[in-house]
Amino acid sequence: MQQIASQNNLSETAFFVKTSEDFHIRWFTPTVEVNLCGHATLASAYVIFEILGFQGDIITFESKSGPLYVSTNGQEIFLNFPVVVAEELKILTGIEEAMNAIPIQIYEVGDDVLLIFENETTVANLNPDFGLLSKINARGVIASSKSETYDFVCRFFAPKVGVNEDPVTGSAFTKLIPYWSAILEKTKMNACQISQRRGDVRCELLGDRVLIGGKANLYLQGEISF
Repeated sequence: MQQIASQNNLSETAFFVKTSEDFHIRWFTPTVEVNLCGHATLASAYVIFEILGFQGDIITFESKSGPLYVSTNGQEIFLNFPVVVAEELKILTGIEEAMNAIPIQIYEVGDDVLLIFENETTVANLNPDFGLLSKINARGVIASSKSETYDFVCRFFAPKVGVNEDPVTGSAFTKLIPYWSAILEKTKMNACQISQRRGDVRCELLGDRVLIGGKANLYLQGEISF
């Protein structure tokens, strides 16, 4: 699986298999296996619903992050994932040099770091030094701010695990949704990951879980040859 993910050279490659009742899923970057990936789970659910003809209302994936639930309304796919709570850090050595920018707040969020910036323009213009960023003690770095168009925007950088910038990162939203829900005092939000490819995300806080909604399109079908 790791060799296939390396050959694909995408942010993550997902692999799923049918179990007796549900599905088992794993995710790999070009260099390592990760514990959770949202957009690859969404893509897997699209395949199960639309190509394999799954007739149930909810897909249950067993994973390294516990049970993950996926549903669809026919147009959007909704990921039901566990939340990750942010813990503020006073300092993170080297982060300002690595990001070429100064965040207004820094948080530890599970295996990632969350950086809050003053505005969307700052987040959009970030130009990290990926060599320095790969030395930060975190799987990835989430950059986020409030937005005039959305409730919040974000970007995600993870050179340590072979992904300089991810286009849309579901696992990051398990950390962003509870944070921004508390700041904005609302449980339903609209967000955008403003990477070059961009992605609009519907967000909802459900107690100790989050609902992450987005769309999928069929891009390619084929067979892998060895």
